[in-house]
Amino acid sequence: MAHEHSHGPADYNRAFAVGIALNIAFIVIGVTYGIIANSLALLADAGHNLSDVLGLLLAWGATYLSQRKSSERRTYGYRSSSILAALLNAVLLLVAVGGIAVEAVRRFSEPAHVHGTTIIWVAVVGIIINTATALLFMAGRKSDLNIRGAFLHMAADAGVSAGVVIAGVAILLTGWQWLDPIVSLLIAAAILISTWSLLRESVNLALHAVPEGIDPLAVAAYLRALPGVKEVHDLHIWGMSTSEAALTAHLVRPFTQDEDALIAQAVKVLHDQFGIEHTTLQWERDNDSGPSGVAC
Repeated sequence: MAHEHSHGPADYNRAFAVGIALNIAFIVIGVTYGIIANSLALLADAGHNLSDVLGLLLAWGATYLSQRKSSERRTYGYRSSSILAALLNAVLLLVAVGGIAVEAVRRFSEPAHVHGTTIIWVAVVGIIINTATALLFMAGRKSDLNIRGAFLHMAADAGVSAGVVIAGVAILLTGWQWLDPIVSLLIAAAILISTWSLLRESVNLALHAVPEGIDPLAVAAYLRALPGVKEVHDLHIWGMSTSEAALTAHLVRPFTQDEDALIAQAVKVLHDQFGIEHTTLQWERDNDSGPSGVAC
């Protein structure tokens, strides 16, 4: 029995285009004035924004692919590309963290003079750009891990730029040049913290784990409570993409009565209460006999 499902993420094409354009502009500003001011903090911030542009491009490409129709060979289409994009985004950020940390440690042994005033004004521009970009993805951050990755990058960058402003002010007031690599290490730590949950969830989805926000015990309990169901087994819940989940299960039910209506009710509840888009339920008369039919 077939049921209608809602597919695909919301249209974020404009958000991605604007976000990428703004961040490319900030990269040019950050690199230019980072060199002029001899500031590793500014260069680190610009380098992180470069990884964000790559991340936004990945996320945008995955969003486009996930909307493509399925085929005979790819029956789920390209939905899983959003999971790969989220995973690659996390890896890119970790690489950026390593590069920033290595250069910051080097600067402790080879300190360089930095210009606090330049750092402050460039970082203020970064706060504005990153906050504006984060707001573009704010609405979809809870329902799509791919969009959440984009949001986290931008929100973290806004916080990082605020930290750079603080460093610039502190350097102006104290003259302590070692504050620049210290702030760079704090930037690396902030990126690592914001990336960890993205990495964990994207790896879990890539391994077909139950998506965050779905309680498998609650789902099993609901299915067992369906009229006439004696047992539930072979229950599998996995993410088809960063925004869609699927479920298959075998339900042991000794008698047949109103099966189509019961399936329709179960599919609706699993969608509305648990956020599961695609459900396939298979009836079994008892534990020893084979399946009596398949319902989707």
